[in-house]
Amino acid sequence: MNNNVIINTLVENSVNIAGLHAEHGLSLMIRIGDKKLLFDTGQSDLLLHNAQKMGLALDDIDAVVLSHGHYDHTGGLEAICRQSPKTKFYAHPAVPDPKFSQNADGKSRFIGLPPGCVELLRRNDGMTWTPKPTEVLPGLFVTGEIPRKNNFEDTGGRFFLDAGCSRPDPLLDDQALFFDTERGLVVILGCAHAGVINTLEFISSLTSNRPFHAVLGGMHLNNASPDRMNATIEALARWSPNQIIPAHCTGISATARLINAFPGRCSTCPVGTRLVFQR
Repeated sequence: MNNNVIINTLVENSVNIAGLHAEHGLSLMIRIGDKKLLFDTGQSDLLLHNAQKMGLALDDIDAVVLSHGHYDHTGGLEAICRQSPKTKFYAHPAVPDPKFSQNADGKSRFIGLPPGCVELLRRNDGMTWTPKPTEVLPGLFVTGEIPRKNNFEDTGGRFFLDAGCSRPDPLLDDQALFFDTERGLVVILGCAHAGVINTLEFISSLTSNRPFHAVLGGMHLNNASPDRMNATIEALARWSPNQIIPAHCTGISATARLINAFPGRCSTCPVGTRLVFQR
């Protein structure tokens, strides 16, 4: 039996392969043996186009895990339901909550699940709510809600539960995936609104302090202060993962800092990227 875990980037902010397209969002296909999982779905049905061009079938997806309830991670839900109607879904109970972002001019914009998707999840017979760590596929776990213990990490923006921006959204629905390999843990982040380091500390506590082999995905460091970036890099250096692969909302400046801080160990994963991990 093949023990490899294969991760393909279906949707991301960047692309460098002809025929594939990018959008602000994230969707990763993860294959373990004969099982296939989608981690997030981007903001549209673009994942269908890119998967077809990459020769990846989406009509037999075993599970979809949502990292949180923002539109750029959930917009392809209806497309996946049409393409793979027997798919099971995993999400934190706060994913369907109304979600808004406040612009610089003080006005708000809706950034939650697309219309129709809230009821789609709530009425889906294959829906599993994940407030706590949950095994999704053999050896592949979702964290559930992540404790916030570091004082230098925050949600990474002005997020609210109402259009009037009077109720801050703590984004308790933020969660990550992880699995173990012969070289250590691989952690997959959607946006890391709970904080990259909070996430790693929580996963470490769940796994008897296993070392980290790879940390990949959205790290939401686009607006991080210099102090936060320094503290993040210092913490990552202590864990010393073999691979750091920022994506999506990490931001160009933060990605450059990570590449400089971890030469030879840091790379990006634009649309079309294929990563293989030996378990």
